Amino acid sequence: MEKVVLFNSLGNQLEEFKPLREGKVSIYCCGPTVYNDPHIGNFRPVIVFDVLRRLFLRLGYSVKFVSNYTDVDDKIINRAKELGIDEKTLTESVIKEYRSLVEAVGSMQPDETPKPTVYMPQILNYVKELVENGSAYAVGGDVYLKVQEIPAYGELSGNSVEQLESGARIDINDKKADPLDFALWKETTEGIKWESPWGHGRPGWHTECCVMINSIFADQDGYIDIHGGGFDLKFPHHENEIAQAKAHNHHKLARYWMHNGFINVDNEKMSKSLGNVILMKDVVNEFGGIPFRMMILAAHYRAPASFSEETIKEAQKKYAQLCSAVKSAAIALQLAGESCDNLPRPVESKVVDALRDDLNTPNALAALYEDNKDLNMVLRTRPLDMAKLKEALARLLDDVDVLGIRVSVPHLSEDDKRLYGEYNDAKAAKDFAKSDEIRQQLIERGVF
Repeated sequence: MEKVVLFNSLGNQLEEFKPLREGKVSIYCCGPTVYNDPHIGNFRPVIVFDVLRRLFLRLGYSVKFVSNYTDVDDKIINRAKELGIDEKTLTESVIKEYRSLVEAVGSMQPDETPKPTVYMPQILNYVKELVENGSAYAVGGDVYLKVQEIPAYGELSGNSVEQLESGARIDINDKKADPLDFALWKETTEGIKWESPWGHGRPGWHTECCVMINSIFADQDGYIDIHGGGFDLKFPHHENEIAQAKAHNHHKLARYWMHNGFINVDNEKMSKSLGNVILMKDVVNEFGGIPFRMMILAAHYRAPASFSEETIKEAQKKYAQLCSAVKSAAIALQLAGESCDNLPRPVESKVVDALRDDLNTPNALAALYEDNKDLNMVLRTRPLDMAKLKEALARLLDDVDVLGIRVSVPHLSEDDKRLYGEYNDAKAAKDFAKSDEIRQQLIERGVF
């Protein structure tokens, strides 16, 4: 396998990727809490980790990619109350929308999309085992993890226990033995809840992901290659996941931890307080999902991405250029009696080389645009060199495939080819009325 270098947030350094199992990669990416329409920030990890998955597939690895839907949470309970519906009705409707938007931005659906409500028996057993091994304690109907007993707690986020203690505040009536301890199970009297050894309640957010990873990757003792998500999840969510894994399985849950940066809107951080939250469905409807993907890939995944009318329209322009070149090349080949099917995959790829360097998508896009330029140069050459045209088209199609940029390759019927011949004849004869008429027919067939 070709060398891949990734920035590991656990240690904050670039490291050569070495899989736990030869030829196989296990990836878990934290998904959304499904209580409202997804916003564009939800879709940066959807795109970033899809490209990572595609890279490993391109390099010949077998990849198991898992991303969850958090379907039990205070936000879900409150939103369901507002709408006058039950939590399941709400979460299933949001999941349906989310899945359609994953498709719209060109990402593959995960191999598995676990939900905490489905894994409740495993969650209850996991929490019970932490209590039994002395890592957690119950107070009333709540269960907390003993953070002070976790070795090197804070190593992912760079927070020491002492630093966290100095900033902690604890209420007089707080049940916790230590202000740093966090809930594995919470007593609740409203909303969706489950019976447990500690009374009716529901799991803590940090516990849900741990248990689903532990269950889905049980053949690896819950230890995976890569755990990903947004930078905002590093602390406390991912830090607390590691803490539980150390207490339960005696490992750090994942060998590599990867975090993507935020999305800025007109150079300001997107947030509800600023009132600049943009819904993903609105972007897809106005600009298209693939231009949004290209806009996201224009920034390195660890840096902020910029959303503005200028950046999204520039991405639209670049996408149109790619689609035009692919369509022109495919049509030219078929009119010459050549096939666009089963084009040979290039042995070398500058796009893949860029992605192997810590998923450097800006450099990968630069290589893609250079290959698009080369294809256009071949198309302008007369007479057309069919061998070079095939090679240039194959390279560009390989580029867009590994980046997840969806383009359409037209396939001409015999009738389409006849119309193209008549169109070219009419143009040559300067019969522009007829050529325009035929051109319109070709447009309606979607092959012009």
